[in-house]
Amino acid sequence: MMTCSCLPKPLIKKIKLFDSYIAGTSYLKDKSVFDEIALNDKLVLKREDNKFDDKAIMIFTESGKKLGYVPEKDNVIFSRLMDAGKLLIARIISIKKRSESYTQIGIDIFLADF
Repeated sequence: MMTCSCLPKPLIKKIKLFDSYIAGTSYLKDKSVFDEIALNDKLVLKREDNKFDDKAIMIFTESGKKLGYVPEKDNVIFSRLMDAGKLLIARIISIKKRSESYTQIGIDIFLADF
């Protein structure tokens, strides 16, 4: 008789889903938020009722300041997960000031698994 020596894996707290960036940073009214963010900062994702994009997901700092959106090209699956009650979070992986009006912020998006 064969026995399995497999041990169960410990509960995974975060499952990395995707690398992306924050869209809409050039449209922010309060640009001072860029002075308050740093690499590895945790970000909050929230669904938005948006007439232009019914799958819109806003991105905020932990202190509640808006940074922008998950890009529309990337938000279909993420919005479905969030609408199903799943918690998605993100963290900053890069910050590059491209011009006076545009800051590119790279992010990792995770599924929080409890």
